[in-house]
Amino acid sequence: MQDDEQQKPGEEGTPEEQQAAEQGAPEEARPSEGGSPERGATDEEAPPAEEALAEDAASEDDTPAEEAAEEAPAEEAPAKEAPAEEAPAEPAAEQPAKPAEGEGKKTKKEEVVPGAELDPIAIEPERKLDAEERARQEAEEEERARRERELIGEGDEEAPLAAQPAKLSGDASYSATGKRKSSIARVILRPGEGNIEINKRKLEEYFPRAYLQTVAKQPLVQSGYEGNVDVRIRVHGGGISGQAAAVRHGIARALTEVDPALRPELKRRGMLTRDARVKERRKAGLKKARKKPQFSKR
Repeated sequence: MQDDEQQKPGEEGTPEEQQAAEQGAPEEARPSEGGSPERGATDEEAPPAEEALAEDAASEDDTPAEEAAEEAPAEEAPAKEAPAEEAPAEPAAEQPAKPAEGEGKKTKKEEVVPGAELDPIAIEPERKLDAEERARQEAEEEERARRERELIGEGDEEAPLAAQPAKLSGDASYSATGKRKSSIARVILRPGEGNIEINKRKLEEYFPRAYLQTVAKQPLVQSGYEGNVDVRIRVHGGGISGQAAAVRHGIARALTEVDPALRPELKRRGMLTRDARVKERRKAGLKKARKKPQFSKR
């Protein structure tokens, strides 16, 4: 079969033979000139081509076997080394167990700082006040102090009403009642060192504001009996401001019993007059005492 296949290209001829045939060469010369040598060359060249193909096939057959032989031990090697890799996993088991999901959430919640997600507040630096603003603030402070002095009565004579306070016996006790708005204060004066007790509490504790403390002590200070008598008071009803005014009214009334000569001066300063001003009651159809509802045209 190989000889037949090799003869077919000889019959067709090489390009040189085809050119000679076209030029009119004799038919006998064609086979003698080009046929025999070319056939001999092909016969000689054929074995090396077959040998090359056989060698390539053998090499292809040998390489997979060699590669498979090389890869097989490479794959087996990790299987033998597997115990060595598993060895460090034993100390990992000694680590403390992870907390439960609920415990982890609790710790996270505890670690979160409240308000951490909020933006920080930008504190503006203090701005220097102009001359006009400084003067306005000073005027407001002076006006506030003036109003407080008027309420307390410090604008009147600074000297006490009684130059020489009356001496009280050890068992003497003078009581009076003071009122303001809906507050009622029952006052008892006794000889002492100037302690004032309101509802079994000290004056500074019951009236934390200095202004209310001054209002309550005003009759004692202006009459000169501040450090000569002890005052015990029971007050109820109303608010803290009304109670302070009721205490002042009660102390002033009690002092008139201690020294009747103080009455005209205390009366002139308005400490003996019961302040009848109260909040006006609400009327039917109005929002407050005099505030009307908004008018609607439609």
